[in-house]
Amino acid sequence: MTEAAIEQENKQIARQYKELLRISYRSLSNQDKKLIRKAFDTAVDAHKEQRRRSGEAYIFHPIAVAKIVASEIGLDATSIAAALLHDVVEDTPYTLEDLREMFGETVAKIVDGLTKISSLKKDKDVSLQAENFRKMLLTLNDDVRVIIIKIADRLHNMQTMDAMRSDKQEKISSETLYIYAPLAHRIGLYNIKTELEDLGLKYTEPDTYQDIKQKIKESKEEQDAYIKEFSGVIGSSLDQENFDYEIKGRPKSIYSINRKMKAQNVSFDEVYDKFAIRIIYKSNSANEKFLAWKIYSIVTDHFRPNPTRLRDWISSPKSTGYEALHITVMGPKGRWVEVQIRSERMNEVAEKGYAAHYKYKHGSAQEEKSMEDWLNKLQEALENPEVNAVDFVEQFKLNLYSKEIFVFTPQGDLKSLPKGATPLDFAFSIHTEIGLKTRGARVNNKLVPLSHNLKNGDQVEIITSENAKPNINWLDYATTARARAKIKSSLKDEKKEIAEEGKAILTRKLKAQKIPFNEKTINELVVHFNLKTSLDLFYRVGIGKIDNIKLKEFANTRSNALVSYIKRKIKKPVIAEDLNKDEITTKYDQLVFGREEDENLEYKLANCCNPIPGDSVFGFVTVTDGIKVHKKDCPNALQLQSNYAYRIIPAKWIDSSQQDFKAVIKLTGIDNLGLVSEVTKEISSNLNVNMEKINFESLDGVFNGRITLNVKNNSILNKIIKRLKKINGIDKVSRE
Repeated sequence: MTEAAIEQENKQIARQYKELLRISYRSLSNQDKKLIRKAFDTAVDAHKEQRRRSGEAYIFHPIAVAKIVASEIGLDATSIAAALLHDVVEDTPYTLEDLREMFGETVAKIVDGLTKISSLKKDKDVSLQAENFRKMLLTLNDDVRVIIIKIADRLHNMQTMDAMRSDKQEKISSETLYIYAPLAHRIGLYNIKTELEDLGLKYTEPDTYQDIKQKIKESKEEQDAYIKEFSGVIGSSLDQENFDYEIKGRPKSIYSINRKMKAQNVSFDEVYDKFAIRIIYKSNSANEKFLAWKIYSIVTDHFRPNPTRLRDWISSPKSTGYEALHITVMGPKGRWVEVQIRSERMNEVAEKGYAAHYKYKHGSAQEEKSMEDWLNKLQEALENPEVNAVDFVEQFKLNLYSKEIFVFTPQGDLKSLPKGATPLDFAFSIHTEIGLKTRGARVNNKLVPLSHNLKNGDQVEIITSENAKPNINWLDYATTARARAKIKSSLKDEKKEIAEEGKAILTRKLKAQKIPFNEKTINELVVHFNLKTSLDLFYRVGIGKIDNIKLKEFANTRSNALVSYIKRKIKKPVIAEDLNKDEITTKYDQLVFGREEDENLEYKLANCCNPIPGDSVFGFVTVTDGIKVHKKDCPNALQLQSNYAYRIIPAKWIDSSQQDFKAVIKLTGIDNLGLVSEVTKEISSNLNVNMEKINFESLDGVFNGRITLNVKNNSILNKIIKRLKKINGIDKVSRE
């Protein structure tokens, strides 16, 4: 770089620093500014030799993260300093000890929580991403700011990812959609969650993203006119009542429009609620609730509300602390519109989450309760150290990302549970001992099964018994991470006790068969009975499932068992070098793997998404089942790409002329005479496609159909769908 360019860059760094102090949400004392300055100087020095992939000085990244933390999230000076230093230990010669000496324990601990684990034991089935996530959450025990800074770091990485390789973009975006966006939502950082989701979609489904973005742009003028018309009607009534207010339109995110299009199988134009209208009013704390309901009354005087779509988050705030009234009304031109009613304070809490709670605390512990509850729930997810990291992430998601319902105890206390929770979840949320001793449950004074789904406002009473204990079926009824972890732990303890007895019994029985009780014999027995571990073996002996007769059979076939065991131990995964290339090229010429698209490997098609030639796909190396091929929009794709990026292989269809594939299409429409005959004729005569299964049901003049076809490739399937849509009476045709 030239001297002039370096000078220009330094000026820009200095400007960014001043802006960081200027845009901070909190008031910064002189002490705060000194701390931030020291952290800034340290970060500039530490990263001075580094540049990002885009070519700009690396220091711009920590400054940008600190700006998000200071302004958009609104954290304190300690957090801003930690954000500036968040990559120092990971990427530069500075150590954690250096930071501890320079900035104290708190900053050092936060930075440690943000420092990635660089390597793990050489165990192929360990997910580095999931382990890092677990480490970050364990630090969260000490300081919630770790996770918030990590979200800001992820947001800036997502905003500046254009210079990366496409596979890297896809991997980081999948992880973002799978972990960080729901986490931002759970903390109450709704704006950041929306941006993370949209950016995630931009890299996982670029064509869809650009298409919806363009359509939103085209319809903006019409949307603005609609909001103006709506505001004109409401505004005059609000003015008469002397409200100090603002009416804004909030467009739905690209991600949520896409989700709605997929879920309802509709086009962009058919998504009616593409925006919400927000009424933000000024109020003191005494009148806040009263004024919200007064505005509700004014809105519903003008527009008819949908009674099933009232969401009262003012009487019962979400556990993130979110407060608002949401109503859906029939607006002008016969369109449903969501109206959100919030005071300025509620709006600030919705935008800033945790930081605004702190600002509006006014010495009361109540405002901090939701963050405390959230941390307690996190603690439950962290309690079980035996869970592997990937299950841990799954369990964590179970606990924190569900929609909420509110139920009452017999004494009238309010309990928050995830949507879909059962009486068992309720029992464990009160106390582990109550959960473990559950014998039955009453909901609204009626006996219900333990699998019963609780609803908002239910009153739940748990019936306990000293003799009751969990059984394996309970795992089918429990949905919360806490309940599932406690049930598993209890079943495990019981299994261990029975296994101890089984071990003693097996020792005696093997002695009677003159077979030594040692590790080699145990391994042979595990293989012989198709079990996974020695614990499974001892347990089955303990409950009498493996008896004398079965052990005698084992003794007779012992040599065979040994051969089988050796074979199993030396079985290798399928790799290109082990295969006959000519044989594979003729047998599996449809799909190629690898960056260069020149590897032909054995594979199986995943049952979860049934890909066919022409679909966008990727290969996933399983532990026991070779390579499985999934569609890129498979329901499991995000989870696999996020937790197991190192086991993903790029894959592409190159020739699909040799093989037929199964595809299922669904049809709905108005039942006309001869419609089925027209559908089958269109498929079989015009396109020479075989129908394997056909099922049509008609109810009150509306039909639903499901046809299983054998097709050569994606383009033929799309042609069929196009033609079927043209048949008179058919409303929708889609691929399952």
